[in-house]
Amino acid sequence: MNLVTPSITEILPELIFVTSRSSGPGGQNVNKVNSKVTLKWDVATSVLSPEQKEVILKKLHSQVTKEGVLLISAQEARSQLQNKETVIRKLEELLVKAFARKKVRKITRPGKAAKQKRLQQKQRHAEKKRWRQRPE
Repeated sequence: MNLVTPSITEILPELIFVTSRSSGPGGQNVNKVNSKVTLKWDVATSVLSPEQKEVILKKLHSQVTKEGVLLISAQEARSQLQNKETVIRKLEELLVKAFARKKVRKITRPGKAAKQKRLQQKQRHAEKKRWRQRPE
């Protein structure tokens, strides 16, 4: 199954940006300006293929609601525009990470030197324990 990471440009029309007031410190700016941006993307009704939807719902399950809506928010910057760009960047990173192929692990065995070193460590440990015992 060769899945291609969906590009932001093809899903951009489906993205919904919701703004709200940020939490935390910031004084009057926080109290007056809706600078927090939350991205909502309905993955279930997206233009993506069923396989791509399945991968997104499976790998990003912690950020997807029961209805199949992906939620990402940003409130780091004081500017709404910067937070919107941050949210889009986060989405891109999540998609790249979700569709990245996992590297296949090659099965290896310990070499002669590693086996020898382990046996020597065991011997040293056993000898140390022997010295701590009472003489009979």
